[in-house]
Amino acid sequence: MLRTSASRVLDDNDREEVLALLDLDPVANVFVASRVRSVGLNSARLGGQMWGFGPRGGLTSLCYAGANLVPVNAGLEAVQAFAERARRQGRRCSSIVGPVQAVEPMWEILQPYWGPARAIRRQQPVMRIASAPLAAPDPLVRRVRPDEFDALLPACVAMFTEEVGVSPDTGDGGALYRTRVAELIRIGRSYARLDGRQVVFKAEIGAVTPQACQIQGVWVHPERRGQGHAVAGMAAVVDQALRYFAPVVTLYVNDFNHPARAVYRKVGFTEVGTFMSVLF
Repeated sequence: MLRTSASRVLDDNDREEVLALLDLDPVANVFVASRVRSVGLNSARLGGQMWGFGPRGGLTSLCYAGANLVPVNAGLEAVQAFAERARRQGRRCSSIVGPVQAVEPMWEILQPYWGPARAIRRQQPVMRIASAPLAAPDPLVRRVRPDEFDALLPACVAMFTEEVGVSPDTGDGGALYRTRVAELIRIGRSYARLDGRQVVFKAEIGAVTPQACQIQGVWVHPERRGQGHAVAGMAAVVDQALRYFAPVVTLYVNDFNHPARAVYRKVGFTEVGTFMSVLF
């Protein structure tokens, strides 16, 4: 049994303090901050719990415990407290993801209870850009329309399967994933280049705050790779993101995905941190 100060479940009374803590690193915390800004800290709306470490008025660390387990600003003592709560609760998440300095010791604690993991991505560079892209944007990349959902969905499933290693159709038959794809289209955060009904390039802006937004789901049709679509497509999405969503655009990528990292550097992204993901 770990001996550590206890974490606690936060609620909407903690919202302003939580947001202040998240704003200390708006790039690393963009996903969690977007959830809190959108729905608050009520567990039913949040789709999970927000755990805090430190008393009210003296909050030092957070951990989002939903579909993902995401530590925020967590030193070793906080990591131990969050890991102990997670161990007692039992695994409910599909991944642990966040800064490597927090996720690595958290996984060391949880591995005897939750292991083995399906995959571990120990080094995932976090990248950002806050100025016009260095490459020329593809003028044919645009927002996806709701009537193009059926054309986009197979590309999204292919991207997810290629990136994560399992199909999003497992478990609930893909219902939740389809809902998310449709929602991103509806709110104007899904971008693609379509030649007829074929998706050549696609990407989504998955999380948005006033300080930053995060690109996800970058994919080029296998038959169209090596033709410059990734660089031009990403430049187009960055251009749109900076115009309409936030002053900083961020993403994270597997360290072994050298082609993707080269694309992002050509667009103008620079590396500013490192994430780690444990996938179940």
